[in-house]
Amino acid sequence: MKILIDTDANNELDDQHALAYAFLNMDVFDVVGVTVNNTRNGYGLQGQYDEAERIIHLFDLENEVPLLMGADKNYAEIAPTISDKNFDGKPAVDFIIQEAMKVKDEKLVLVPVGKLTNIALAILKEPRIVDKVRVIWLGGNYPNHGEYNLDNDTTAVNPVIESGVEFEMVTVRYGKPSGTAAVAVTREEIESNMKGKGPVSHHTITGRHGGEFNRFGGYSANLFNEAEMYGNPPTRSLFDMVVLAVLKNEAWGEKVEIPAPKLVGNSWIDKPENKHKIVYWQNFNRDAIVNDLFELMQKSTPKQ
Repeated sequence: MKILIDTDANNELDDQHALAYAFLNMDVFDVVGVTVNNTRNGYGLQGQYDEAERIIHLFDLENEVPLLMGADKNYAEIAPTISDKNFDGKPAVDFIIQEAMKVKDEKLVLVPVGKLTNIALAILKEPRIVDKVRVIWLGGNYPNHGEYNLDNDTTAVNPVIESGVEFEMVTVRYGKPSGTAAVAVTREEIESNMKGKGPVSHHTITGRHGGEFNRFGGYSANLFNEAEMYGNPPTRSLFDMVVLAVLKNEAWGEKVEIPAPKLVGNSWIDKPENKHKIVYWQNFNRDAIVNDLFELMQKSTPKQ
């Protein structure tokens, strides 16, 4: 499956696990590239880029997986400049278009796990990609309002949905058992199943919180240990990774097809008469998804 991951990699700790999960599943995914965007956490666009680069280096994929900078601002601010020589987000937008136009007998799966800005801009600049891509987005609390990725660029959501592109929302639903927020792990689980595991990189990276790492497992444990800065919650959710998991195995979530709704502010308005349909995902198999990550890490660990 050809996929392109669009990420705000330095925002939390789930983006890193989504990238790692994709790289651990290279027999399932052909990752044609990674693009980044900027959301309000993550120390700017450069911070998002640097964190994605760290994960790519930990898997020694810098010569195989291109990494490109995308949008800093939101869709409504950038769209009027889309014909400019150097509009905000151009490297990522042009790359998305380039990779989409290459496909022949399959669709390129776009996996935005941040705001939808880069995807909306690519569709605006080259509408022909609508028939060549499938968009599966980690975002929204549908049918309820709000959610971090959605709120970071509400202006990008309707342009993507209304383009007619094949579109799926992998719901978040904070605090509820039916969304990706429920696919959570404890620091103890990470310590026992991730630390010291994974392939050994030729690189030694400096983590975003300091420290040096040459395996993703060690870096994963460090990210979870540093979660104390967020109030030391008992669990942390792997939101973004769930998108890759249900792409790998649809049985790990429930798909619901609905007439495409419209976003007004940050709230959904249902449009039952709309002939264009979208899909939302809910009710994820937390244990299957998390255990798959842990098993992949174990399998990729070199034998002593």
